[in-house]
Amino acid sequence: MSWLSTRTYYEQINKQVQARAGQRASAPMLIDSLDFSGLARLSTREEWDHAAEVLCTSARQLEAGGATAILIGANSMHKVYDRVAAAVSVPVIHIAECVAAKMAERGVAKAALIGTRNVMLESFYRQKLIARDIELLPPEMAFVDTLDRIIYDELLIGKVTRQAERELKTILTNLQQDGAQAVVLGCTELEMIVAVDANVLPIFDCTKIHAQAAVDWILGEG
Repeated sequence: MSWLSTRTYYEQINKQVQARAGQRASAPMLIDSLDFSGLARLSTREEWDHAAEVLCTSARQLEAGGATAILIGANSMHKVYDRVAAAVSVPVIHIAECVAAKMAERGVAKAALIGTRNVMLESFYRQKLIARDIELLPPEMAFVDTLDRIIYDELLIGKVTRQAERELKTILTNLQQDGAQAVVLGCTELEMIVAVDANVLPIFDCTKIHAQAAVDWILGEG
Protein backbone atom coordinates (compact mmCIF):
# COMPACT_ATOMS: atom_id res chain seq x y z
CA MET A 1 0.00 0.00 0.00
CA SER A 2 2.94 2.34 0.15
CA TRP A 3 3.46 4.22 -3.11
CA LEU A 4 6.75 2.31 -3.38
CA SER A 5 5.01 -1.04 -3.63
CA THR A 6 2.40 0.48 -5.96
CA ARG A 7 5.24 1.52 -8.24
CA THR A 8 6.71 -1.98 -8.07
CA TYR A 9 3.38 -3.60 -8.96
CA TYR A 10 2.86 -1.22 -11.89
CA GLU A 11 6.35 -1.87 -13.23
CA GLN A 12 6.27 -5.64 -12.74
CA ILE A 13 2.84 -6.09 -14.33
CA ASN A 14 3.72 -3.95 -17.34
CA LYS A 15 7.10 -5.61 -17.87
CA GLN A 16 5.49 -9.05 -17.79
CA VAL A 17 2.73 -7.99 -20.19
CA GLN A 18 5.33 -6.54 -22.53
CA ALA A 19 7.41 -9.71 -22.38
CA ARG A 20 4.45 -11.93 -23.16
CA ALA A 21 2.32 -9.78 -25.47
CA GLY A 22 4.90 -7.75 -27.40
CA GLN A 23 7.12 -4.71 -27.03
CA ARG A 24 4.31 -2.23 -27.66
CA ALA A 25 1.92 -3.86 -25.21
CA SER A 26 1.07 -2.42 -21.81
CA ALA A 27 -1.32 -3.41 -19.06
CA PRO A 28 -4.84 -1.93 -18.84
CA MET A 29 -5.19 -1.12 -15.14
CA LEU A 30 -7.09 1.00 -12.68
CA ILE A 31 -5.07 1.97 -9.59
CA ASP A 32 -6.52 3.34 -6.38
CA SER A 33 -3.49 4.61 -4.46
CA LEU A 34 -4.60 4.82 -0.85
CA ASP A 35 -3.15 6.93 1.96
CA PHE A 36 -1.19 4.40 4.00
CA SER A 37 -0.65 6.73 6.97
CA GLY A 38 -3.89 5.61 8.61
CA LEU A 39 -3.46 1.94 7.71
CA ALA A 40 -0.06 1.09 9.22
CA ARG A 41 0.67 -0.99 12.33
CA LEU A 42 -2.98 -1.76 13.00
CA SER A 43 -3.77 -3.73 16.15
CA THR A 44 -7.27 -3.09 17.51
CA ARG A 45 -10.55 -4.42 16.14
CA GLU A 46 -11.68 -0.84 15.49
CA GLU A 47 -8.56 -0.13 13.43
CA TRP A 48 -9.03 -3.25 11.32
CA ASP A 49 -12.74 -2.48 10.87
CA HIS A 50 -11.73 0.93 9.53
CA ALA A 51 -9.20 -0.67 7.18
CA ALA A 52 -11.84 -3.07 5.90
CA GLU A 53 -14.21 -0.17 5.20
CA VAL A 54 -11.50 1.72 3.31
CA LEU A 55 -10.59 -1.29 1.18
CA CYS A 56 -14.20 -2.29 0.53
CA THR A 57 -14.99 1.24 -0.66
CA SER A 58 -11.91 1.17 -2.88
CA ALA A 59 -12.81 -2.23 -4.33
CA ARG A 60 -16.36 -1.09 -5.14
CA GLN A 61 -15.03 2.00 -6.88
CA LEU A 62 -12.61 -0.08 -8.95
CA GLU A 63 -15.37 -2.49 -9.93
CA ALA A 64 -17.62 0.42 -10.87
CA GLY A 65 -14.78 1.81 -12.97
CA GLY A 66 -14.64 -1.39 -15.01
CA ALA A 67 -12.12 -3.60 -13.20
CA THR A 68 -12.74 -7.29 -13.90
CA ALA A 69 -10.41 -8.51 -11.11
CA ILE A 70 -8.82 -6.84 -8.10
CA LEU A 71 -5.47 -7.12 -6.31
CA ILE A 72 -4.80 -5.85 -2.80
CA GLY A 73 -1.20 -4.62 -3.07
CA ALA A 74 -0.30 -5.30 0.54
CA ASN A 75 0.23 -8.60 2.32
CA SER A 76 -0.96 -7.37 5.72
CA MET A 77 -4.25 -6.10 4.33
CA HIS A 78 -5.19 -9.64 3.35
CA LYS A 79 -6.31 -9.94 6.97
CA VAL A 80 -9.56 -8.32 5.73
CA TYR A 81 -9.55 -10.15 2.39
CA ASP A 82 -12.82 -12.00 3.02
CA ARG A 83 -14.68 -8.76 3.69
CA VAL A 84 -13.27 -7.09 0.59
CA ALA A 85 -14.05 -10.11 -1.59
CA ALA A 86 -17.63 -10.12 -0.29
CA ALA A 87 -18.03 -6.43 -1.15
CA VAL A 88 -17.61 -6.94 -4.92
CA SER A 89 -18.77 -9.38 -7.57
CA VAL A 90 -15.42 -9.63 -9.40
CA PRO A 91 -12.57 -11.92 -8.23
CA VAL A 92 -10.08 -10.61 -5.69
CA ILE A 93 -6.81 -12.44 -6.34
CA HIS A 94 -5.32 -13.55 -3.00
CA ILE A 95 -1.58 -12.99 -2.76
CA ALA A 96 -0.89 -15.88 -0.36
CA GLU A 97 -2.85 -18.34 -2.50
CA CYS A 98 -0.73 -17.35 -5.51
CA VAL A 99 2.47 -17.82 -3.51
CA ALA A 100 1.33 -21.14 -2.06
CA ALA A 101 0.44 -22.46 -5.53
CA LYS A 102 3.86 -21.48 -6.86
CA MET A 103 5.65 -23.13 -3.93
CA ALA A 104 3.63 -26.33 -4.30
CA GLU A 105 4.46 -26.34 -8.00
CA ARG A 106 8.16 -26.15 -7.12
CA GLY A 107 7.85 -28.94 -4.53
CA VAL A 108 8.73 -26.86 -1.46
CA ALA A 109 7.87 -28.81 1.69
CA LYS A 110 9.32 -26.60 4.43
CA ALA A 111 9.63 -22.83 4.33
CA ALA A 112 9.89 -19.66 6.35
CA LEU A 113 7.61 -16.64 6.08
CA ILE A 114 8.96 -13.16 6.72
CA GLY A 115 7.05 -9.90 6.73
CA THR A 116 5.31 -7.57 9.15
CA ARG A 117 4.38 -8.68 12.65
CA ASN A 118 0.79 -9.59 11.83
CA VAL A 119 1.74 -11.49 8.67
CA MET A 120 4.30 -13.55 10.58
CA LEU A 121 2.29 -14.18 13.74
CA GLU A 122 -1.37 -14.40 12.69
CA SER A 123 -3.03 -17.25 10.82
CA PHE A 124 -4.75 -15.41 7.93
CA TYR A 125 -1.64 -15.63 5.73
CA ARG A 126 0.11 -18.69 7.12
CA GLN A 127 -2.94 -20.92 6.73
CA LYS A 128 -2.93 -20.43 2.94
CA LEU A 129 0.56 -21.95 2.77
CA ILE A 130 -0.17 -24.71 5.26
CA ALA A 131 -3.25 -25.66 3.22
CA ARG A 132 -0.82 -26.64 0.43
CA ASP A 133 1.04 -28.97 2.81
CA ILE A 134 3.90 -26.51 3.21
CA GLU A 135 5.39 -26.73 6.69
CA LEU A 136 6.28 -23.30 8.07
CA LEU A 137 9.01 -22.64 10.58
CA PRO A 138 7.65 -21.05 13.77
CA PRO A 139 8.32 -17.30 13.84
CA GLU A 140 11.22 -16.20 16.02
CA MET A 141 10.32 -13.08 17.96
CA ALA A 142 13.75 -11.52 17.48
CA PHE A 143 13.26 -11.75 13.71
CA VAL A 144 9.70 -10.47 14.00
CA ASP A 145 10.79 -7.36 15.88
CA THR A 146 13.67 -6.66 13.50
CA LEU A 147 11.57 -7.09 10.35
CA ASP A 148 8.67 -5.02 11.68
CA ARG A 149 11.05 -2.17 12.50
CA ILE A 150 12.82 -2.30 9.14
CA ILE A 151 9.57 -2.42 7.17
CA TYR A 152 7.65 0.32 8.98
CA ASP A 153 10.46 2.64 10.03
CA GLU A 154 12.58 2.38 6.89
CA LEU A 155 11.20 0.68 3.78
CA LEU A 156 7.74 2.26 3.86
CA ILE A 157 9.34 5.69 3.71
CA GLY A 158 11.76 4.66 0.97
CA LYS A 159 14.81 4.32 3.22
CA VAL A 160 17.24 1.56 2.21
CA THR A 161 20.35 1.01 4.35
CA ARG A 162 23.30 -1.36 4.26
CA GLN A 163 22.53 -2.21 7.87
CA ALA A 164 19.04 -3.43 6.95
CA GLU A 165 20.50 -5.46 4.07
CA ARG A 166 22.98 -7.09 6.46
CA GLU A 167 20.26 -7.84 9.01
CA LEU A 168 18.10 -9.48 6.35
CA LYS A 169 21.03 -11.54 5.10
CA THR A 170 21.69 -12.76 8.65
CA ILE A 171 18.03 -13.69 9.10
CA LEU A 172 17.97 -15.64 5.83
CA THR A 173 21.17 -17.49 6.77
CA ASN A 174 19.68 -18.45 10.14
CA LEU A 175 16.47 -19.64 8.49
CA GLN A 176 18.48 -21.86 6.19
CA GLN A 177 20.32 -23.31 9.20
CA ASP A 178 16.94 -23.93 10.85
CA GLY A 179 15.91 -26.15 7.93
CA ALA A 180 13.94 -23.87 5.63
CA GLN A 181 14.02 -24.95 1.98
CA ALA A 182 12.76 -21.55 0.82
CA VAL A 183 11.67 -18.15 2.13
CA VAL A 184 8.51 -16.22 1.35
CA LEU A 185 8.86 -12.44 1.18
CA GLY A 186 5.52 -11.67 2.79
CA CYS A 187 5.92 -7.92 2.42
CA THR A 188 5.82 -6.08 -0.89
CA GLU A 189 8.67 -3.74 0.11
CA LEU A 190 11.19 -6.38 1.22
CA GLU A 191 12.47 -6.84 -2.33
CA MET A 192 14.11 -3.44 -1.84
CA ILE A 193 16.76 -5.02 0.43
CA VAL A 194 16.78 -8.70 -0.54
CA ALA A 195 18.68 -10.07 -3.53
CA VAL A 196 15.85 -12.29 -4.74
CA ASP A 197 17.84 -14.08 -7.44
CA ALA A 198 21.14 -14.36 -5.56
CA ASN A 199 20.61 -15.69 -2.07
CA VAL A 200 21.42 -18.59 0.20
CA LEU A 201 17.84 -19.87 -0.21
CA PRO A 202 15.24 -19.82 -2.98
CA ILE A 203 13.21 -16.64 -2.48
CA PHE A 204 9.51 -16.49 -3.36
CA ASP A 205 8.86 -12.80 -4.02
CA CYS A 206 5.16 -12.29 -3.26
CA THR A 207 4.93 -9.11 -5.35
CA LYS A 208 6.38 -10.72 -8.47
CA ILE A 209 4.15 -13.79 -8.08
CA HIS A 210 1.04 -11.67 -7.44
CA ALA A 211 1.87 -9.52 -10.46
CA GLN A 212 2.23 -12.66 -12.57
CA ALA A 213 -1.27 -13.73 -11.52
CA ALA A 214 -2.55 -10.30 -12.60
CA VAL A 215 -0.87 -10.68 -15.98
CA ASP A 216 -2.39 -14.14 -16.41
CA TRP A 217 -5.78 -12.54 -15.84
CA ILE A 218 -5.14 -9.61 -18.17
CA LEU A 219 -4.00 -11.92 -20.96
CA GLY A 220 -6.86 -14.33 -20.40
CA GLU A 221 -4.66 -17.10 -19.05
CA GLY A 222 -5.74 -17.00 -15.42
